[in-house]
This record gives sequence, C-alpha cells and structure tokens, in this order.
Amino acid sequence: MTIINTALLSFGMSGRVFHAPFIQHHPGFRLTGCWERTNKLIKQHYPAATSYDTLDELLADTTIDLVVVNTPTLTHFEFVRKALLQGKHVLVEKAFAGNAAEALELRALAEAQGRKLAVFQNRRWDSDFLAVRDVLSGGSLGYIVEANLAYSRYGPELSPKTHKEEPSSGSGIVKDLGPHVIDQALVLFGMPEAVFADIGITREHSRVDDYFDILFRYGDRRVHVKGGYFYKYPLPEYSLFGKQGCFIKTRSDVQESQLQRGITPADSDYGREPDTAAGRLYSGNNGAQEIISPRGDYLQFYDGLYHSIADNKPEPVTATDGVRVMQIIDAALRSQCEGMVIPIEPG
Repeated sequence: MTIINTALLSFGMSGRVFHAPFIQHHPGFRLTGCWERTNKLIKQHYPAATSYDTLDELLADTTIDLVVVNTPTLTHFEFVRKALLQGKHVLVEKAFAGNAAEALELRALAEAQGRKLAVFQNRRWDSDFLAVRDVLSGGSLGYIVEANLAYSRYGPELSPKTHKEEPSSGSGIVKDLGPHVIDQALVLFGMPEAVFADIGITREHSRVDDYFDILFRYGDRRVHVKGGYFYKYPLPEYSLFGKQGCFIKTRSDVQESQLQRGITPADSDYGREPDTAAGRLYSGNNGAQEIISPRGDYLQFYDGLYHSIADNKPEPVTATDGVRVMQIIDAALRSQCEGMVIPIEPG
C-alpha cells in the first residue's frame, strides 16, 4: 500500500480536530509533522511527528508528499503556491483563496506541476447534509422551487483570533462560514444563473462582515444561503420546498463535537446524530415522516484524497469546485457593494 507522508501547517484546532485524527486513522497516510511557530504541541499527541520551525524547512523535506494548508485564509494563496512549486500535493482549507482570480491561478499551477490540489469542504460529509441529499435523490419532493441552507450560530462577542476580526482579503463570515453552505448549494443544484446578496455587520464593534443572505437564482428556482451570529435558538437550517412536498432538517452533525472530546472515527458511535434530530419529510397525505440521517463521516474525504494521490483518481473536492465557490463569493461581495443582481458566467 502506498503511504502518503503528510505535514500540517498548523496544529491549532483545525489540525488537532479536523485533520490529524483522520491522517492517523487512515492506513494510507502517515502524519510526518507540522510547522509550529511558537507552541510546540504536536509531539504531545503524536510523538513520532516532527515539529518544523519554518515553512521553508518543512517544504524542503523531500519525504513529505502532501501538505495541508490549514492556516488563515489570508495565507492560503502564498502557502499553496509555495508548496506546489516544491512539488507537493496540497490540501487547502476553505476559503480556497482570497478571490476567484487567486483560485484560478492556483488551479493552473497545480495542473502545470502535475500535483493534486484539493479543497477541504468536509461539510459535504455531515450527517444532516447526507440526509438532505438522500431525500432529494429519492424524488419524493418533486421539482424544488425553493431551498434554504443556513449556518447560524450564537456568538455576539468578537473572536480573540485577530485574523478573523481584522479586515483583510481572508476575514469575515462570508469567507469563514459562507463556503460551507455555498459549496453545499452548488453540490445540490449546480452553478446559479445569478446571485443577489445582503451582507452586513451586526455585532458591536465588528469591523468585518458577520451576516450574509445570498440568493441563488436558477430560472424559476430560488436558493438562499445564509449565516450569522445572533441565532440563539437552533433553526431548521435546511428547508427544501418542492411541488410534491417539503423537507425540514436541523444542523445536527456531531462529528466536530465528538472530535473535540477525543472520539475518533474508530468509535462505533462516531458520526451518528441522535434520533431526536431526525428530519421531517412532508409528502403526499401521510403527514410527517421522520428521516434518520446517515452516519456522518469525514474519513470519506480523506479516503477519496488517498485514492486521488495514490491511484490518480479525481480529488474528492477539486480545485474547480473551489474556484466556483470563490466565484460565488466574489459575485456576492460585488452584489452587496453595487446593490445589483450579478450574473454568473457559465463554465
């Protein structure tokens, strides 16, 4: 079996929770090490790993096959570019880059270098989203007229992480939570014909956007993607309305909370949301039907990434997928600025 030596660019929450457990659990990956600028923590969890003092030192290590760029969005373009130029395969977190132009440049560079470039849109493997996909594929709703996808939180205080709150090409909720629901909408319905966005600031003293409501227009279909920080009571964050029925579902995936508590993909209860979080399907004259979600499983992303690199299969989330998300974000920001519906160019 081909072993893919993998290095992280950060061992904060994302490295510790969203990446290292899956690299460790999948037999095709080996966690080689991590770039740690100040706090040297990786060896406490993974004693065999190397702590690199600089990015250049990490990239110069010829044993490393895959670099995970899990640093702030502001750094993505520079770090992905450097890794690709050093001949590494790259996995980059959302948002892919600062804008669509940067995303296109990185995609072209990966192609020129003959390297794999994947985007970590792990929420495609959330249990709640898998339930939505199953219901849609079952056809019981008929033609979808309206869909609403939200990522709502309650957090009126500013984040202590300055990179999230200082205005930059990578800050703001549209590029933080937005890529989750934008990518999910694109998975379900494809690229829209146009978008119209309402983006604003709601938290006291905030200097970056912390609310968004983006309308995707598809002929006679409307899809809203939405996010904000003043939703104290959990709303049904998926609601789909078709000509034959509707489906209502809360955001109930448990993987993030489980991983933070040290539960791993090897646990039998991993990724299983409680039955009390079942979605409700209304179709025909039979009243509400409870829909139990499939098991969420971020390991599927890493398994797809493994076969992408080892067997030259397509990435589980491609650079093109990432480009399309950035095209939507660029159009949404332009729409907010100009107060106009912004057409989306096909392709």
